[in-house]
Amino acid sequence: MDLFEEGRLTGAPDGGPHKNEFVALSALDGRYRALTCPLVDYLSEAALNRQRIAVELQYLVALSQGFAVQGFDAESSPVVPGLPKLTHKQVDALLSLVSNFNLDSIQELAKIESRTKHDVKAIEYYIVAKLEKLGVFTPEEFEKVVKAIHIFCTSEDINNLAYALCIKGAIFKVIRPRIVKFMRALEEIARTHISTPMLARTHGQPATPVTLGKELLVFMHRLNRQLIALDRVEYLGKLNGATGSFGAHSIALPNVKWRKFAKQFVEKRLNLTYNSLTTQIESHDWEVELFSVLTHINGILHNFATDIWFYISNEVFIQIPEPGATGSSTMPHKINPIKFENAEANLELSDAILSKLSATLVTTRMQRDLTDSSSQRNISSGFAHMLIALENLTSGISKLTVNTEKLNQELASNPAVLGEAVQSVMRVAGIMGCPNMQNPYERLKEFSRGKTITLENMRQFVAELELPEDMKNRLLNLTPEKYIGLCEELCTEAPEEYEAISQF
Repeated sequence: MDLFEEGRLTGAPDGGPHKNEFVALSALDGRYRALTCPLVDYLSEAALNRQRIAVELQYLVALSQGFAVQGFDAESSPVVPGLPKLTHKQVDALLSLVSNFNLDSIQELAKIESRTKHDVKAIEYYIVAKLEKLGVFTPEEFEKVVKAIHIFCTSEDINNLAYALCIKGAIFKVIRPRIVKFMRALEEIARTHISTPMLARTHGQPATPVTLGKELLVFMHRLNRQLIALDRVEYLGKLNGATGSFGAHSIALPNVKWRKFAKQFVEKRLNLTYNSLTTQIESHDWEVELFSVLTHINGILHNFATDIWFYISNEVFIQIPEPGATGSSTMPHKINPIKFENAEANLELSDAILSKLSATLVTTRMQRDLTDSSSQRNISSGFAHMLIALENLTSGISKLTVNTEKLNQELASNPAVLGEAVQSVMRVAGIMGCPNMQNPYERLKEFSRGKTITLENMRQFVAELELPEDMKNRLLNLTPEKYIGLCEELCTEAPEEYEAISQF
Protein backbone atom coordinates (compact mmCIF):
# COMPACT_ATOMS: atom_id res chain seq x y z
CA MET A 1 0.00 0.00 0.00
CA ASP A 2 1.29 3.44 -0.90
CA LEU A 3 1.06 5.45 2.33
CA PHE A 4 1.73 8.62 0.37
CA GLU A 5 -0.92 8.14 -2.26
CA GLU A 6 -2.09 11.55 -3.41
CA GLY A 7 -5.36 12.61 -1.84
CA ARG A 8 -5.46 9.84 0.77
CA LEU A 9 -5.67 12.38 3.65
CA THR A 10 -7.32 15.30 1.92
CA GLY A 11 -10.04 13.38 0.11
CA ALA A 12 -9.02 14.88 -3.22
CA PRO A 13 -7.38 12.10 -5.28
CA ASP A 14 -7.77 14.10 -8.46
CA GLY A 15 -5.23 16.61 -7.18
CA GLY A 16 -7.84 19.34 -6.74
CA PRO A 17 -8.48 21.42 -3.64
CA HIS A 18 -8.62 19.30 -0.51
CA LYS A 19 -12.07 18.48 0.84
CA ASN A 20 -11.14 17.53 4.39
CA GLU A 21 -10.97 20.86 6.21
CA PHE A 22 -9.74 19.16 9.37
CA VAL A 23 -6.43 18.24 7.78
CA ALA A 24 -4.04 21.19 8.00
CA LEU A 25 -0.68 21.51 6.28
CA SER A 26 0.80 23.76 8.97
CA ALA A 27 0.83 23.21 12.72
CA LEU A 28 -0.30 26.82 13.05
CA ASP A 29 -3.67 25.97 11.53
CA GLY A 30 -3.72 22.42 12.85
CA ARG A 31 -2.27 21.43 16.20
CA TYR A 32 -2.06 25.03 17.45
CA ARG A 33 -5.26 26.34 15.87
CA ALA A 34 -6.89 27.06 19.23
CA LEU A 35 -3.94 29.25 20.22
CA THR A 36 -3.47 31.08 16.92
CA CYS A 37 -7.10 31.69 15.95
CA PRO A 38 -7.27 35.17 17.59
CA LEU A 39 -4.95 36.38 14.81
CA VAL A 40 -7.33 35.26 12.06
CA ASP A 41 -9.41 38.41 12.47
CA TYR A 42 -6.35 40.55 11.79
CA LEU A 43 -3.74 38.73 9.71
CA SER A 44 -5.59 36.23 7.54
CA GLU A 45 -6.16 36.81 3.82
CA ALA A 46 -9.83 37.38 4.63
CA ALA A 47 -8.94 40.02 7.22
CA LEU A 48 -6.64 41.74 4.73
CA ASN A 49 -9.43 41.82 2.13
CA ARG A 50 -11.86 43.23 4.66
CA GLN A 51 -9.41 46.06 5.41
CA ARG A 52 -8.84 46.62 1.69
CA ILE A 53 -12.59 47.08 1.29
CA ALA A 54 -12.60 49.43 4.29
CA VAL A 55 -9.79 51.55 2.84
CA GLU A 56 -11.42 51.73 -0.61
CA LEU A 57 -14.74 52.79 0.90
CA GLN A 58 -13.23 55.30 3.30
CA TYR A 59 -11.31 56.76 0.37
CA LEU A 60 -14.54 57.04 -1.63
CA VAL A 61 -16.22 58.78 1.32
CA ALA A 62 -13.27 61.15 1.70
CA LEU A 63 -13.39 62.06 -2.00
CA SER A 64 -17.08 62.82 -1.56
CA GLN A 65 -16.73 64.84 1.64
CA GLY A 66 -13.58 66.70 0.67
CA PHE A 67 -11.44 68.07 3.46
CA ALA A 68 -14.08 67.67 6.16
CA VAL A 69 -12.23 65.93 8.98
CA GLN A 70 -15.32 64.64 10.74
CA GLY A 71 -17.44 64.32 7.60
CA PHE A 72 -20.74 65.99 6.64
CA ASP A 73 -19.23 69.48 6.85
CA ALA A 74 -21.63 71.87 5.14
CA GLU A 75 -18.76 74.05 3.95
CA SER A 76 -16.78 71.27 2.31
CA SER A 77 -17.24 70.05 -1.24
CA PRO A 78 -16.30 66.85 -3.04
CA VAL A 79 -12.69 66.58 -4.15
CA VAL A 80 -13.79 65.30 -7.56
CA PRO A 81 -16.22 67.79 -9.17
CA GLY A 82 -19.61 66.23 -9.86
CA LEU A 83 -19.16 63.42 -7.36
CA PRO A 84 -22.27 63.27 -5.15
CA LYS A 85 -21.78 64.39 -1.57
CA LEU A 86 -22.76 61.25 0.28
CA THR A 87 -25.45 61.37 2.94
CA HIS A 88 -25.35 59.74 6.37
CA LYS A 89 -27.54 56.95 5.06
CA GLN A 90 -25.33 56.35 2.03
CA VAL A 91 -22.12 56.33 4.10
CA ASP A 92 -23.63 53.90 6.60
CA ALA A 93 -24.71 51.66 3.73
CA LEU A 94 -21.22 51.72 2.24
CA LEU A 95 -19.48 50.92 5.49
CA SER A 96 -21.92 48.09 6.16
CA LEU A 97 -20.03 46.20 3.45
CA VAL A 98 -17.15 46.09 5.92
CA SER A 99 -19.12 45.25 9.07
CA ASN A 100 -21.13 42.58 7.20
CA PHE A 101 -18.11 40.96 5.54
CA ASN A 102 -18.52 37.23 6.22
CA LEU A 103 -17.87 33.75 4.83
CA ASP A 104 -20.22 34.32 1.91
CA SER A 105 -18.36 37.54 1.14
CA ILE A 106 -15.04 35.69 1.22
CA GLN A 107 -16.30 33.12 -1.28
CA GLU A 108 -17.84 35.75 -3.53
CA LEU A 109 -14.61 37.72 -3.59
CA ALA A 110 -12.60 34.57 -4.29
CA LYS A 111 -14.71 33.89 -7.40
CA ILE A 112 -14.03 37.39 -8.69
CA GLU A 113 -10.29 37.06 -8.06
CA SER A 114 -10.24 33.73 -9.90
CA ARG A 115 -11.22 35.74 -12.98
CA THR A 116 -9.17 38.91 -12.45
CA LYS A 117 -6.02 37.13 -11.24
CA HIS A 118 -5.44 40.34 -9.29
CA ASP A 119 -6.39 40.67 -5.63
CA VAL A 120 -6.94 44.44 -5.43
CA LYS A 121 -8.76 44.67 -8.76
CA ALA A 122 -11.08 41.96 -7.43
CA ILE A 123 -11.82 44.22 -4.45
CA GLU A 124 -12.82 47.03 -6.79
CA TYR A 125 -15.18 44.79 -8.78
CA TYR A 126 -16.59 43.32 -5.56
CA ILE A 127 -17.46 46.80 -4.27
CA VAL A 128 -19.10 47.78 -7.55
CA ALA A 129 -21.26 44.65 -7.46
CA LYS A 130 -22.25 45.29 -3.86
CA LEU A 131 -23.01 48.98 -4.38
CA GLU A 132 -25.53 48.14 -7.05
CA LYS A 133 -27.51 46.10 -4.53
CA LEU A 134 -27.48 48.63 -1.70
CA GLY A 135 -30.38 50.62 -3.10
CA VAL A 136 -29.25 53.94 -1.64
CA PHE A 137 -28.15 55.65 -4.87
CA THR A 138 -30.13 57.07 -7.76
CA PRO A 139 -29.04 55.76 -11.18
CA GLU A 140 -27.19 59.03 -11.81
CA GLU A 141 -25.47 58.94 -8.41
CA PHE A 142 -24.54 55.30 -8.85
CA GLU A 143 -22.91 55.93 -12.22
CA LYS A 144 -20.71 58.68 -10.76
CA VAL A 145 -19.87 56.90 -7.53
CA VAL A 146 -18.78 53.76 -9.36
CA LYS A 147 -16.40 55.80 -11.52
CA ALA A 148 -14.77 57.22 -8.41
CA ILE A 149 -13.95 53.85 -6.83
CA HIS A 150 -10.18 53.37 -6.79
CA ILE A 151 -9.65 56.53 -8.87
CA PHE A 152 -6.00 57.72 -8.91
CA CYS A 153 -4.96 54.72 -6.79
CA THR A 154 -2.38 52.09 -7.47
CA SER A 155 -2.86 48.74 -5.74
CA GLU A 156 -0.19 49.58 -3.21
CA ASP A 157 -2.11 52.66 -2.08
CA ILE A 158 -4.77 50.29 -0.84
CA ASN A 159 -2.51 47.44 0.23
CA ASN A 160 -0.08 49.43 2.37
CA LEU A 161 -2.92 51.03 4.33
CA ALA A 162 -4.78 47.74 4.74
CA TYR A 163 -1.65 45.96 5.98
CA ALA A 164 -0.91 48.76 8.43
CA LEU A 165 -4.42 48.49 9.86
CA CYS A 166 -4.22 44.70 10.04
CA ILE A 167 -0.84 44.68 11.76
CA LYS A 168 -1.77 47.46 14.16
CA GLY A 169 -4.92 45.56 15.10
CA ALA A 170 -2.98 42.34 15.66
CA ILE A 171 -0.48 44.11 17.91
CA PHE A 172 -2.91 46.04 20.08
CA LYS A 173 -5.76 43.55 20.16
CA VAL A 174 -3.82 40.27 20.39
CA ILE A 175 -0.04 40.37 20.85
CA ARG A 176 0.33 43.22 23.33
CA PRO A 177 -2.50 42.04 25.62
CA ARG A 178 -0.92 38.56 25.70
CA ILE A 179 2.45 40.05 26.67
CA VAL A 180 0.76 42.00 29.47
CA LYS A 181 -1.12 38.87 30.58
CA PHE A 182 2.17 37.00 30.84
CA MET A 183 3.78 39.86 32.76
CA ARG A 184 0.92 39.96 35.25
CA ALA A 185 1.22 36.22 35.85
CA LEU A 186 4.98 36.60 36.25
CA GLU A 187 4.59 39.52 38.63
CA GLU A 188 2.20 37.55 40.83
CA ILE A 189 4.83 34.87 41.43
CA ALA A 190 7.65 37.40 41.71
CA ARG A 191 6.00 39.61 44.32
CA THR A 192 5.04 36.56 46.38
CA HIS A 193 8.74 35.72 46.59
CA ILE A 194 10.34 39.14 46.96
CA SER A 195 11.93 37.99 50.22
CA THR A 196 12.65 34.37 49.27
CA PRO A 197 16.47 34.03 49.25
CA MET A 198 18.05 32.00 46.48
CA LEU A 199 21.59 31.04 45.62
CA ALA A 200 22.58 32.84 42.44
CA ARG A 201 24.68 31.21 39.76
CA THR A 202 27.10 33.06 37.54
CA HIS A 203 28.80 30.92 34.90
CA GLY A 204 26.71 28.12 36.40
CA GLN A 205 28.67 28.36 39.67
CA PRO A 206 27.42 29.39 43.15
CA ALA A 207 27.42 33.17 43.50
CA THR A 208 26.19 35.98 45.75
CA PRO A 209 22.61 35.17 46.84
CA VAL A 210 19.59 37.08 45.56
CA THR A 211 15.85 36.69 46.04
CA LEU A 212 13.73 34.69 43.66
CA GLY A 213 11.30 37.60 43.31
CA LYS A 214 14.05 39.98 42.27
CA GLU A 215 15.32 37.62 39.57
CA LEU A 216 11.84 37.19 38.13
CA LEU A 217 11.12 40.91 38.22
CA VAL A 218 14.26 41.49 36.15
CA PHE A 219 12.39 39.92 33.23
CA MET A 220 9.33 42.06 33.87
CA HIS A 221 11.54 45.16 33.95
CA ARG A 222 13.16 44.19 30.64
CA LEU A 223 9.83 43.46 28.98
CA ASN A 224 8.37 46.72 30.24
CA ARG A 225 11.07 48.70 28.41
CA GLN A 226 10.25 46.89 25.18
CA LEU A 227 6.52 47.48 25.66
CA ILE A 228 7.29 51.20 25.81
CA ALA A 229 9.29 50.80 22.57
CA LEU A 230 6.40 48.83 21.06
CA ASP A 231 3.97 51.62 21.88
CA ARG A 232 6.25 54.14 20.18
CA VAL A 233 6.26 52.35 16.84
CA GLU A 234 4.52 54.35 14.12
CA TYR A 235 2.24 52.58 11.66
CA LEU A 236 2.89 54.40 8.40
CA GLY A 237 0.76 54.71 5.30
CA LYS A 238 0.95 56.44 1.93
CA LEU A 239 -1.61 57.50 -0.70
CA ASN A 240 0.30 59.06 -3.59
CA GLY A 241 -0.27 57.05 -6.75
CA ALA A 242 1.65 54.81 -9.12
CA THR A 243 5.16 56.09 -8.39
CA GLY A 244 4.58 58.25 -5.33
CA SER A 245 4.33 61.46 -7.35
CA PHE A 246 0.59 62.28 -7.41
CA GLY A 247 1.09 62.27 -11.19
CA ALA A 248 -2.43 61.37 -12.31
CA HIS A 249 -3.95 63.40 -9.47
CA SER A 250 -2.19 66.63 -10.40
CA ILE A 251 -2.96 66.32 -14.12
CA ALA A 252 -6.65 65.50 -13.65
CA LEU A 253 -7.31 67.96 -10.82
CA PRO A 254 -4.37 70.38 -10.52
CA ASN A 255 -6.10 72.70 -8.06
CA VAL A 256 -6.65 70.07 -5.36
CA LYS A 257 -4.19 70.10 -2.45
CA TRP A 258 -3.42 66.44 -2.87
CA ARG A 259 -0.65 66.21 -0.30
CA LYS A 260 -2.89 67.71 2.35
CA PHE A 261 -5.75 65.42 1.34
CA ALA A 262 -3.57 62.30 1.52
CA LYS A 263 -2.12 63.23 4.90
CA GLN A 264 -5.56 64.00 6.30
CA PHE A 265 -6.98 60.75 4.95
CA VAL A 266 -4.20 58.57 6.37
CA GLU A 267 -4.01 60.26 9.75
CA LYS A 268 -7.55 61.46 10.49
CA ARG A 269 -9.63 58.74 8.88
CA LEU A 270 -7.37 55.73 9.36
CA ASN A 271 -5.43 56.76 12.49
CA LEU A 272 -2.09 55.92 10.89
CA THR A 273 1.02 58.05 10.40
CA TYR A 274 1.43 59.62 6.97
CA ASN A 275 4.55 58.84 4.95
CA SER A 276 5.00 61.80 2.64
CA LEU A 277 7.85 60.57 0.42
CA THR A 278 7.82 57.12 -1.17
CA THR A 279 8.17 55.20 -4.41
CA GLN A 280 5.17 53.20 -5.59
CA ILE A 281 5.31 51.34 -2.29
CA GLU A 282 5.35 52.49 1.29
CA SER A 283 8.93 51.73 2.27
CA HIS A 284 8.14 49.20 5.03
CA ASP A 285 10.72 50.71 7.38
CA TRP A 286 8.13 50.94 10.12
CA GLU A 287 7.45 47.22 9.80
CA VAL A 288 11.15 46.51 10.23
CA GLU A 289 11.18 48.74 13.31
CA LEU A 290 8.18 46.86 14.69
CA PHE A 291 9.69 43.45 13.98
CA SER A 292 12.92 44.56 15.67
CA VAL A 293 11.02 45.28 18.89
CA LEU A 294 9.12 41.99 18.64
CA THR A 295 12.29 39.96 18.12
CA HIS A 296 13.82 41.75 21.11
CA ILE A 297 10.79 40.75 23.19
CA ASN A 298 11.13 37.21 21.83
CA GLY A 299 14.76 37.17 22.96
CA ILE A 300 13.83 38.19 26.50
CA LEU A 301 11.07 35.58 26.61
CA HIS A 302 13.48 32.95 25.28
CA ASN A 303 15.95 33.87 28.03
CA PHE A 304 13.15 33.49 30.58
CA ALA A 305 12.13 30.09 29.18
CA THR A 306 15.66 28.69 29.35
CA ASP A 307 16.22 30.04 32.88
CA ILE A 308 12.99 28.49 34.12
CA TRP A 309 13.98 25.23 32.40
CA PHE A 310 17.22 25.20 34.40
CA TYR A 311 15.41 26.12 37.63
CA ILE A 312 13.04 23.21 37.08
CA SER A 313 15.95 20.93 36.29
CA ASN A 314 17.62 22.04 39.52
CA GLU A 315 14.34 21.55 41.45
CA VAL A 316 14.05 25.21 42.40
CA PHE A 317 10.64 25.06 40.79
CA ILE A 318 8.40 22.01 41.02
CA GLN A 319 5.81 21.44 38.30
CA ILE A 320 2.28 20.77 39.47
CA PRO A 321 1.02 17.56 37.82
CA GLU A 322 -1.96 17.83 35.48
CA PRO A 323 -4.56 15.08 35.97
CA GLY A 324 -4.30 12.56 33.16
CA ALA A 325 -1.18 14.12 31.62
CA THR A 326 1.81 11.97 30.64
CA GLY A 327 5.40 13.17 30.87
CA SER A 328 7.16 10.29 29.16
CA SER A 329 6.00 7.35 27.10
CA THR A 330 8.28 5.03 29.07
CA MET A 331 9.21 6.79 32.35
CA PRO A 332 6.00 7.32 34.31
CA HIS A 333 7.58 9.48 37.04
CA LYS A 334 8.49 12.36 34.70
CA ILE A 335 6.87 15.76 34.36
CA ASN A 336 8.68 17.33 31.45
CA PRO A 337 8.93 21.15 31.17
CA ILE A 338 7.23 21.01 27.78
CA LYS A 339 5.53 24.40 28.03
CA PHE A 340 8.90 26.12 28.25
CA GLU A 341 10.52 23.93 25.61
CA ASN A 342 7.59 24.59 23.28
CA ALA A 343 7.95 28.33 23.93
CA GLU A 344 11.67 28.18 23.11
CA ALA A 345 11.03 26.56 19.75
CA ASN A 346 8.23 28.91 18.76
CA LEU A 347 10.17 32.00 19.80
CA GLU A 348 13.07 30.87 17.63
CA LEU A 349 10.72 30.29 14.69
CA SER A 350 9.08 33.68 15.21
CA ASP A 351 12.49 35.35 15.26
CA ALA A 352 13.58 33.54 12.11
CA ILE A 353 10.50 34.69 10.20
CA LEU A 354 10.42 38.27 11.48
CA SER A 355 14.18 38.73 11.02
CA LYS A 356 13.99 37.46 7.45
CA LEU A 357 11.03 39.73 6.73
CA SER A 358 13.04 42.66 8.06
CA ALA A 359 15.91 41.87 5.71
CA THR A 360 13.55 41.50 2.74
CA LEU A 361 11.13 44.37 3.26
CA VAL A 362 13.73 47.15 3.39
CA THR A 363 14.61 46.51 -0.24
CA THR A 364 12.71 47.12 -3.46
CA ARG A 365 13.88 47.13 -7.07
CA MET A 366 13.70 50.67 -8.37
CA GLN A 367 10.17 51.97 -7.87
CA ARG A 368 8.48 48.58 -7.36
CA ASP A 369 8.75 44.81 -7.33
CA LEU A 370 6.56 42.17 -5.74
CA THR A 371 8.88 40.37 -3.33
CA ASP A 372 7.30 42.33 -0.49
CA SER A 373 3.83 41.18 -1.52
CA SER A 374 4.71 37.52 -1.02
CA SER A 375 6.80 38.23 2.06
CA GLN A 376 4.12 40.15 3.93
CA ARG A 377 1.73 37.22 3.70
CA ASN A 378 4.03 35.47 6.19
CA ILE A 379 3.77 38.13 8.87
CA SER A 380 0.95 36.08 10.34
CA SER A 381 3.27 33.11 10.84
CA GLY A 382 5.84 35.20 12.71
CA PHE A 383 3.13 36.61 14.96
CA ALA A 384 1.48 33.20 15.42
CA HIS A 385 4.64 31.50 16.68
CA MET A 386 5.13 34.36 19.14
CA LEU A 387 1.53 34.01 20.31
CA ILE A 388 1.94 30.26 20.86
CA ALA A 389 5.03 30.92 22.95
CA LEU A 390 3.29 33.55 25.07
CA GLU A 391 0.36 31.25 25.74
CA ASN A 392 2.68 28.40 26.73
CA LEU A 393 4.79 30.56 29.01
CA THR A 394 1.74 31.99 30.75
CA SER A 395 0.24 28.54 31.17
CA GLY A 396 3.59 27.08 32.21
CA ILE A 397 4.29 29.47 35.08
CA SER A 398 0.77 28.94 36.42
CA LYS A 399 1.72 25.31 37.05
CA LEU A 400 4.89 26.01 39.04
CA THR A 401 5.43 25.96 42.78
CA VAL A 402 8.59 27.15 44.52
CA ASN A 403 10.69 24.55 46.33
CA THR A 404 11.81 26.65 49.33
CA GLU A 405 13.35 23.58 50.95
CA LYS A 406 15.68 23.19 47.98
CA LEU A 407 16.51 26.89 48.00
CA ASN A 408 17.44 26.80 51.67
CA GLN A 409 19.45 23.64 51.17
CA GLU A 410 21.52 25.20 48.39
CA LEU A 411 22.20 28.31 50.45
CA ALA A 412 23.25 26.31 53.50
CA SER A 413 25.58 24.21 51.36
CA ASN A 414 27.45 27.19 49.94
CA PRO A 415 28.78 29.44 52.76
CA ALA A 416 31.80 30.16 50.59
CA VAL A 417 29.70 32.80 48.77
CA LEU A 418 30.17 34.99 51.87
CA GLY A 419 33.80 35.39 50.80
CA GLU A 420 32.82 38.34 48.64
CA ALA A 421 31.37 40.14 51.66
CA VAL A 422 34.39 39.36 53.84
CA GLN A 423 37.01 40.57 51.37
CA SER A 424 34.96 43.70 50.63
CA VAL A 425 34.72 44.57 54.34
CA MET A 426 38.46 43.99 54.67
CA ARG A 427 39.12 46.40 51.80
CA VAL A 428 37.03 49.10 53.46
CA ALA A 429 38.71 48.47 56.81
CA GLY A 430 42.10 48.77 55.17
CA ILE A 431 41.16 52.12 53.66
CA MET A 432 40.01 53.20 57.13
CA GLY A 433 43.47 52.37 58.50
CA CYS A 434 42.85 49.04 60.25
CA PRO A 435 46.02 46.91 60.53
CA ASN A 436 46.69 43.64 58.68
CA MET A 437 44.10 44.17 55.95
CA GLN A 438 46.48 43.70 53.06
CA ASN A 439 45.61 41.52 50.04
CA PRO A 440 42.04 40.68 51.15
CA TYR A 441 41.00 39.17 47.83
CA GLU A 442 44.08 36.97 47.61
CA ARG A 443 43.70 35.80 51.21
CA LEU A 444 40.05 34.80 50.68
CA LYS A 445 40.99 33.13 47.41
CA GLU A 446 43.66 31.07 49.14
CA PHE A 447 41.27 30.27 51.98
CA SER A 448 38.25 29.18 49.96
CA ARG A 449 38.92 28.42 46.30
CA GLY A 450 38.52 24.76 45.41
CA LYS A 451 37.82 23.78 49.01
CA THR A 452 34.81 22.69 50.99
CA ILE A 453 34.06 25.60 53.29
CA THR A 454 31.65 25.48 56.21
CA LEU A 455 29.96 28.39 57.92
CA GLU A 456 32.11 27.72 60.99
CA ASN A 457 35.27 27.89 58.85
CA MET A 458 34.16 31.27 57.51
CA ARG A 459 33.33 32.60 60.98
CA GLN A 460 36.68 31.42 62.31
CA PHE A 461 38.44 33.30 59.50
CA VAL A 462 36.47 36.46 60.37
CA ALA A 463 37.06 36.09 64.13
CA GLU A 464 40.81 36.26 63.61
CA LEU A 465 40.66 39.54 61.67
CA GLU A 466 41.51 42.84 63.38
CA LEU A 467 38.27 44.49 62.37
CA PRO A 468 36.20 47.10 64.20
CA GLU A 469 33.58 45.36 66.36
CA ASP A 470 30.59 46.53 64.30
CA MET A 471 32.12 45.26 61.07
CA LYS A 472 33.17 41.97 62.64
CA ASN A 473 29.75 41.38 64.18
CA ARG A 474 27.99 42.01 60.86
CA LEU A 475 30.16 39.36 59.23
CA LEU A 476 29.85 36.89 62.12
CA ASN A 477 26.07 37.16 62.01
CA LEU A 478 25.93 36.88 58.23
CA THR A 479 24.57 33.72 56.62
CA PRO A 480 23.97 33.00 52.94
CA GLU A 481 20.19 33.41 53.29
CA LYS A 482 20.70 36.86 54.87
CA TYR A 483 23.19 37.95 52.23
CA ILE A 484 20.64 39.36 49.77
CA GLY A 485 21.73 42.98 49.70
CA LEU A 486 18.97 45.38 48.65
CA CYS A 487 16.92 42.83 46.70
CA GLU A 488 13.71 43.55 48.60
CA GLU A 489 14.16 47.28 48.20
CA LEU A 490 14.90 46.90 44.49
CA CYS A 491 11.71 44.92 44.02
CA THR A 492 9.58 47.74 45.37
CA GLU A 493 10.91 49.91 42.55
CA ALA A 494 9.92 47.49 39.81
CA PRO A 495 7.87 49.28 37.13
CA GLU A 496 4.13 48.97 36.77
CA GLU A 497 3.71 50.97 33.56
CA TYR A 498 2.88 47.95 31.45
CA GLU A 499 -0.88 48.14 31.84
CA ALA A 500 -2.72 47.83 28.53
CA ILE A 501 -3.28 51.09 26.70
CA SER A 502 -5.70 52.05 23.97
CA GLN A 503 -3.91 52.62 20.69
CA PHE A 504 -6.35 51.30 18.11
